[in-house]
Amino acid sequence: MTPDESLAYLYGLQQFGIKLGLENIRGLLRRLGDPQADLRCLHVAGTNGKGSVSAFLAEMLRHAGYRVGLYTSPHLHEFTERIRIDGEPLGLDQLPPLVEKVKAAGAGIPATFFEATTALALLAFRQAGVEVVVLETGMGGRLDATNAVEPAACLITPVALDHQEHLGATLAAIAAEKAGIIKTGVPVVSGVQAPEAAAVIVATAAERQAELWQAGNDYQWGGDHAAMWFRGPGLSLDGLRCALAGDHQLANYAQSLAGAACLRRSHFVLPDVALRRAGETVRWPGRLEWWGEPPAILLDGAHNAAGAAMLARYLEQRVGRPVRLVVGLSGRRRPDEVLDPLAGLIGKIYAAPVPEVATVAPEELVDWARRHHLDAAAFATPEVALTTALADRNPAEPVVVAGSLYLVAAVRSLLCADAAWSLSVEREDR
Repeated sequence: MTPDESLAYLYGLQQFGIKLGLENIRGLLRRLGDPQADLRCLHVAGTNGKGSVSAFLAEMLRHAGYRVGLYTSPHLHEFTERIRIDGEPLGLDQLPPLVEKVKAAGAGIPATFFEATTALALLAFRQAGVEVVVLETGMGGRLDATNAVEPAACLITPVALDHQEHLGATLAAIAAEKAGIIKTGVPVVSGVQAPEAAAVIVATAAERQAELWQAGNDYQWGGDHAAMWFRGPGLSLDGLRCALAGDHQLANYAQSLAGAACLRRSHFVLPDVALRRAGETVRWPGRLEWWGEPPAILLDGAHNAAGAAMLARYLEQRVGRPVRLVVGLSGRRRPDEVLDPLAGLIGKIYAAPVPEVATVAPEELVDWARRHHLDAAAFATPEVALTTALADRNPAEPVVVAGSLYLVAAVRSLLCADAAWSLSVEREDR
């Protein structure tokens, strides 16, 4: 089996769609010798910020000298970005033997793409001698394939309305699915939550006798990206620097620091210097990422109302003028639910389809724009939408690319292929 054949097999499993439940993954892992049993895992769920929190945690552990596995989804450019060891994606040449083992173990099990990928990741981490694994849930938590592990700690980032067709129509219902990762006696660190979601997390932690650390109550933070402070049980730090743009990333960094303080109680060796260094070296492409010196192109995977509100706050603070928005939404998302927070910040919308997945028709985005008295046009591809936006703008106008992370990935690939552009990830301490 070649790397291309390996990828073809995995992507072929997408025919089984999204299927929440633990029966398949447990069967796969059992046949693979339960690799998760040999790994210390940190489990991260939530609606927004779980990828960033996972990245922060992995950096902290790496700087502390641990051999670290990081499992996230989706990827931006290459499948192997989902499975990282010590910050580096799994090598393509390592993929075929792992896929062959997963394929053999999956005989008779209708595993989905995500279930097979999760099993493959855990197998890869065990074979590589990884000491600690940071696992980001794919969707939900209670019935997510990653919930087959017994973690050393759980973290739940802010819960918001998203994927209602799978997780429930209310914030409480979605929070119940996210809180499903909480295990008996295993500590859990919660980010900033709406009262409805917080009540569910508190009740679930109490029911399972899991120590709960809550943002604002058990740990606090403040300052800015150049000089942040943190206070939590057993950990007090000043003068921290955060490399990821946006005020919400300060909250994500703080939640990760609280997770580190929690892990110290479980005999993890995490020196202060490692926690500081992680804030400076963490990278999470496609999230408030500038391409070219501002004002140029800003990429952000804001795909739900909460994410769009964060993007809106950032634009108000850092740009302060209407932007040209290249946008595409995937799945069944309603334009008004996602785009309303951005309405007052848009000069013109360039609507595009999202490649590789089910997409909201660009014409629906144009209809939304016109209801808000905004100029808008639909385009056949992200490339044409971006090219047109760049041609239309004046030198002081930024072009923002937002919506589905698959759209961001497509645009980022175009920019990576164009040698005329140079990457500049914005630092808040400028």
